Amino acid sequence: MVTDPISDLLVRIQNGLRRRHESVSMPASRLKRELLRVLQNEGYIQSVQADMADGHPVLKVQLRYVDEVPVVTGMQRVSKPGRRVYVGIKDIPRVKNGIGVAILSTSKGLMTDQESRRAGLGGEVLCSVW
Repeated sequence: MVTDPISDLLVRIQNGLRRRHESVSMPASRLKRELLRVLQNEGYIQSVQADMADGHPVLKVQLRYVDEVPVVTGMQRVSKPGRRVYVGIKDIPRVKNGIGVAILSTSKGLMTDQESRRAGLGGEVLCSVW
């Protein structure tokens, strides 16, 4: 049983990239689908497909490489089940001086740090990707 589905998603992607897999699969949820949508919009993954495996919904993520080098060099879970991290608009973190992105859960859904600043929204910092 997975107690933190976001950490599980990040670890599966990191492990797939380290092993140079073309794609990784994971159990589906609405939160994971939204998080993967943000990663796809930012260009960190190629695509996401929803499938069924043994009667359970599964997400298949196509990983992205440039000249056989992974696009994602690092991922970090910020807000954890035991220690939630909430920020206001003035405290939204910049990841690697703007090269990476922080993904926030706001009242308007999941969005990147830049989108959150433009919208004038704070929220829970889920993870950082660079």
